[in-house]
Amino acid sequence: MKAYLALSFSNRTKLTTEIETISAVLLAHKITPWFFVDKYQFSNTQEKEMMQQALHDIDACDFLLAETSYKGIGIGLEAGYAKAKNKPIVYLRNKNTSHSTTVAGISDYQIIYTDAADLKHQLELVLNKLKPNYDL
Repeated sequence: MKAYLALSFSNRTKLTTEIETISAVLLAHKITPWFFVDKYQFSNTQEKEMMQQALHDIDACDFLLAETSYKGIGIGLEAGYAKAKNKPIVYLRNKNTSHSTTVAGISDYQIIYTDAADLKHQLELVLNKLKPNYDL
């Protein structure tokens, strides 16, 4: 199993604790975390290659986690594509950040967390709900 994590590239470093928490929870459930922003580097002139790679990677994943604490157009595009491919969408954001109506509106599960421990707990609950569909 593999989970694609969509998040803001420009704010990646601000989410280090959250990404470490998500990784640990996924790995404990034998799910490979796929962080697109950490796997590749594209120049400003490689937008087509970047999007083709992102869509290919989403196709190869079982579900998508959309970390929207820091908004980014790419997160919405990735989530929308995953939804069109009938992949479950998990919306995540820190409760002290702005709500994303578009990503939340297409999500199957929502995690509004206060800190890393709360994120871990809520992600565990969501993965347990996904288990019957994926035999996690």
